[in-house]
Amino acid sequence: MAVILLLAALGGKASSIEADRVKMQAALLRIQTQGAYTLHEIQSATGTTIREYVSSSGDVFAVAWNGPFQPDFQQVFGAYFDRYQQSGEKARRARRGRGPLTIRDGDLVVQMSGHQRSFTGRAYVAGLMPAGVDASAIQ
Repeated sequence: MAVILLLAALGGKASSIEADRVKMQAALLRIQTQGAYTLHEIQSATGTTIREYVSSSGDVFAVAWNGPFQPDFQQVFGAYFDRYQQSGEKARRARRGRGPLTIRDGDLVVQMSGHQRSFTGRAYVAGLMPAGVDASAIQ
C-alpha cells in the first residue's frame, strides 16, 4: 500500500504546499481563488487527488482527498492528529457495521469513507475557516 505524504497539515501554512507537490511527485492540477480562500489541487503519482484549502491569512483550514490510496493521516492532521486518533477510535466503537465515518471533536471535523482502491474524505477546523465559507464547499 502506498502512503501519500501531505505536509501542509491542518493549521499549517500554505508555504509548504509546493514542497508537498515535489515530494509526492505530484502534478499541480489547479490553484483557484474562491473568494475568501484559495484551493490548491494536486494529483499524486499514485492517482490520489488532494485539495488543500488556504485562507487569505495563509493557514490551511481544510484538506480533502479522493483516490485509490488514503493519505498519511498523521501528516494530514498535523497538530490535530492525536485528537483525530482518539475521537476516531470512539466513533468506530460507537458505530455499527461499516460505512462512512464522521468525527466531531470541538472544531475539528473529519468525514471519510471508502473501500480498497476508492477512498474519499475531508477534514477541516471550523475555527480556522474564513468568514462566510460554508463547510459544504470542502469537497
